[in-house]
This record gives sequence, structure tokens and C-alpha cells, in this order.
Amino acid sequence: MDTKFGELLDFPCNFPFKVLGVADESLPDKIVAVVQQHAPGDYAPKVKPSSKGNYHSVTIDVTVTSKEHVETLYKALGDIDLVRYVL
Repeated sequence: MDTKFGELLDFPCNFPFKVLGVADESLPDKIVAVVQQHAPGDYAPKVKPSSKGNYHSVTIDVTVTSKEHVETLYKALGDIDLVRYVL
């Protein structure tokens, strides 16, 4: 992944990931489990349902330590079966 996170952010820093996925009650737990693998800590994701209720937007703030850490989390979150987009 060729991103400019290294130029735009001062590490370590708090980084919000917004994950859009299928409306499933297990989605936030799956997201937290993946984040725990790469950045252990206590997380309280915020879940917002779409207007029709088919999708959920889950926002989770993670303390990241490098450009590679951000990129790894983007990929790992995107690999979750219920996830459609990671912003």
C-alpha cells in the first residue's frame, strides 16, 4: 500500500477507523477482535445503522504507531467477511 500517512500524521496518534458493513449484531465484536490483535486495549466502538437498516457504520478510535500500523489495520479490517468498506 502506498499511502501518505507517514507525511500527514505524527506517530503515535489516535486514528478513527470507520467501518461500513452488513447490519449484523456480531460486526462490532469482530471489528474489536481484529483491532485487539494489532493494538491491544479497551475499545468502545460507536455503531450507527443506515436509514434502511441494512448496513451499520462502526467507528473505532485506535492509537496507531506508524504508517505501516495504519495500513495493516486497514487491510485486516477489510478482510472481515461482513465488512464492505473501511474509511
